[in-house]
Amino acid sequence: MQNFRNYYQILGVSREASVDEIKKVYRRLARQYHPDLNPGDKEAEEKFKDIGEAYNILSDPEKRLEYDNYSQFWKQKGFQDWQKNAFSGIKNWGSRRTISQTEDVDYGDYSDFDTFIDQLLGRRREVRTVDPKNSPQMTSTDPYDSPRTKAVYKPTPRETKRDIEARLTLPLEKAYTGGTERIRLEDGRSLEVDLPPGMVKGQQIRLRNQGINGGDLFLKINITPHPFFRIEKSEIYCQIPVTPTEAVLGGEIDVPTLDGLVKMRLPAGVVSGQRLRLANKGYPNIEGERGDQLIEIQVVIPKNITPEERELYEKLRQIETFKPRQNLKI
Repeated sequence: MQNFRNYYQILGVSREASVDEIKKVYRRLARQYHPDLNPGDKEAEEKFKDIGEAYNILSDPEKRLEYDNYSQFWKQKGFQDWQKNAFSGIKNWGSRRTISQTEDVDYGDYSDFDTFIDQLLGRRREVRTVDPKNSPQMTSTDPYDSPRTKAVYKPTPRETKRDIEARLTLPLEKAYTGGTERIRLEDGRSLEVDLPPGMVKGQQIRLRNQGINGGDLFLKINITPHPFFRIEKSEIYCQIPVTPTEAVLGGEIDVPTLDGLVKMRLPAGVVSGQRLRLANKGYPNIEGERGDQLIEIQVVIPKNITPEERELYEKLRQIETFKPRQNLKI
């Protein structure tokens, strides 16, 4: 108990607080001190970890009961002297551990004598009430047994491994390239994760031994919608605006892709809604093969033009031969 921490004080709740009250306070404090909302604030980061530690104990009925029982010994008058007398001369307790009078034992690490012995021998203690009339095994020569109680020791069970799941939301560019990413979990832990390239929405990434008691952590990937690209399986869709002049004359234009800008030849006479294809510029599938990027052309008419441009458009109107309404079926 040397490192005893007052979890009730950390959360600012009374010892009689209900689980619902503890949850409500924890959520408020977690939002207040979350590292994402306090970047670079080491004090807030430590506070966030303390809050998570306190909540982990006080929200679990069994852990809270143990904590309440053991914490009563903290700084109890005469407790340390009693420990030293009780522990002096203990040695050769089987093959697990040996403690002698000269060994430096920090008695403050244990709540009471029984706890120390239980931990030393790897056992847990159950106290059962028995009827002395039906228990001839019990004798008055045993100074540690009361007339109506009997201590029964059993091996301490190992805590069960448990897998947990967390959501990780990424921008499309990061999901495409992968690489190292630092993530922070709700329990306050910060992990550096090596992400694979070409992740898709709903994909799960397994992190071994990062769950509870050695279980695994599964990161479920979510991808933020992109303002320009739209992903459908292994194909990428986008819209590219072009001027009337580019649509009529064609030529090379720059097109954004996940790999950066690439040159694409625009055919002469392209119209709005027409789709062009950039091979192998789509999204990779599970085999690592890439689809295509489909570009939908949008011919955009300028709303504001200069006097010189207006003059040229007037000349063009006088000499152009294209008559789009000539053969209307009316």
